Amino acid sequence: MTSRVLLVSPAMTPSLRQARFYDGDRVEDLGAARARSAAGSLPAAARSVVSPSARCRQTARALGLDGGVEEPALRGMDVGRWRGRTLDEVTAAEPEALGHWLTDPDWAGHGGEPVREVCARVGAWLDGARDGRTVAVAEPEVVRAAVVQALGLPASTFWRLDVVPLTVTELSGRAGRWNLRLGGPLAAPEA
Repeated sequence: MTSRVLLVSPAMTPSLRQARFYDGDRVEDLGAARARSAAGSLPAAARSVVSPSARCRQTARALGLDGGVEEPALRGMDVGRWRGRTLDEVTAAEPEALGHWLTDPDWAGHGGEPVREVCARVGAWLDGARDGRTVAVAEPEVVRAAVVQALGLPASTFWRLDVVPLTVTELSGRAGRWNLRLGGPLAAPEA
């Protein structure tokens, strides 16, 4: 049987708007309202899961996915000492380190998790996806990692994938053979 995994990126937060490494902030009011307006637009799922972060849990609730189980494998990337800092701050203070992080998927000089490990962690979860449909409200870097793994892309392409808030990326298939349906915005259901 074919598995379908719908990866929903979280609603807008202050850290996303400010290009700040996520530090646990909450979804903006407008982002929550947009998610509520899209509630019911996702197809019924055999199971729903959520990245263990405030913004993903809040987005899932706003979408009406209150029963979503937190999935540790879908946690956001550990960015070490950069957590809570803006990209501009890190660029000014550690330009060489940031350059390594963006080009070397094995680099973890920030004291966090390398891109390749995020891809492997998410890929293992994806390969264990059950038959049927799964809806996952997941961190943007988790969506990137899932696409990298599903399509067998090199980990160096991770940063070349943009994940916009409140979009859906669909993967269908089974372990070792996935197809990608490119993401689109969630929309309010037709009346």
